[in-house]
Amino acid sequence: MTAARLSQLHMMTQLYEGKAKILYQTEAPDVLRTVFKDDATAFNAQKRGQIIGKGEVNCTVSAAIFRWLATRGIATHFLEQTAPTEMLVRAVKILPLEVVARNIAAGSLCKQTGLPLGQVLPEPLVEFYYKNDALGDPLLTRDRLLLLELATPEQLEQLRNLTLVINRHLREFFEQCEITLVDFKLEFGLDSDAQLLLADEISPDTCRLWDRAETDPQRRVLDKDRFRHDLGHVEAAYQQIRERVLAVAQSGDG
Repeated sequence: MTAARLSQLHMMTQLYEGKAKILYQTEAPDVLRTVFKDDATAFNAQKRGQIIGKGEVNCTVSAAIFRWLATRGIATHFLEQTAPTEMLVRAVKILPLEVVARNIAAGSLCKQTGLPLGQVLPEPLVEFYYKNDALGDPLLTRDRLLLLELATPEQLEQLRNLTLVINRHLREFFEQCEITLVDFKLEFGLDSDAQLLLADEISPDTCRLWDRAETDPQRRVLDKDRFRHDLGHVEAAYQQIRERVLAVAQSGDG
């Protein structure tokens, strides 16, 4: 199917609406249309609001990064961005796991371990969380994950290794944006051939991103932590991420 044909596929039945996106069927059974929303949530949806322009930023940033990762050999569900807040993606069966890679201590890692905010980790840390809102998306040990049959041992090892590779590529990319990649969340899915694909999004919603030129602990934040912790200037931070990401992606240097 050509890109021109894909771009002509129209919205059909809504399949799913989450906190940040809506998924629709298209005329092609293996292609879905994703619409990014301006809605924002934090702390397992205990805090809700809107970030004006967030949908466009997250869609555009995700599309640019997915395209860039593809040049590094990372298979993703992304097909094409068809509008400022819309993209076409391959239909996948999402694994009920959130895979988190951490380079610097922040967020729940600090709360649960006592590590100080900003401490650089000796090596990247990969964690698995159960994607289950009713349970609060708990952190899982390997044995608990296997007990729940959320992934096979082989898939678990593949997810860990792939996340470390993606982390290395994303750190390189964001360094060119003059941004420090603190940590980020990934989701993966299986396509009709049982191939593991990177899915969901990579954006200021799913990454902690700090301005490398800024030393102030609050002003350096360019991600959803500005919304979580009422730091202000949320929209401006998101737009700054969009501008920097597109500048690097379009320069060809990434």
